[in-house]
Amino acid sequence: MRALLAVLGLVVAQAASGADFRSVADETAVLYDAPSRAATPLWVVSHDYPLEVIVNLEAWVKVRDQTGTLSWIEKRQLSDKRTVLVVTATAEVRRKPADLAPIAFVVAQNVVLDLIGTAPGGWLQVRHADGTTGYLRAIQVWGA
Repeated sequence: MRALLAVLGLVVAQAASGADFRSVADETAVLYDAPSRAATPLWVVSHDYPLEVIVNLEAWVKVRDQTGTLSWIEKRQLSDKRTVLVVTATAEVRRKPADLAPIAFVVAQNVVLDLIGTAPGGWLQVRHADGTTGYLRAIQVWGA
């Protein structure tokens, strides 16, 4: 099972490495069905929520969210800051990038973490809002 998780993590990390992810800069941002404030609002997302950039226009960006939904956001509302969203029920963040490493902290689904970097074997180094850092598997999050 661990070998399978390691392989899946590596595949996910390699597949995602070409994706362009940004995070929401404002406290909240509206996602629209077209690149205009006159378009239909679809969702409201909060600060640091990760979005995948699909199309980049002068003032608008077409993005994909964690559910796969495509929408538009004003470019000025995006930051270059990299964050990830936990998609599993819980995620054990470890002190080192190893399955048997001590647990640094545990986070629940839909928690956003700052992405610090990557490590071999499908691991990501992350930081919690309280400043605690550690490593989790790339398959446990969206946005990397």
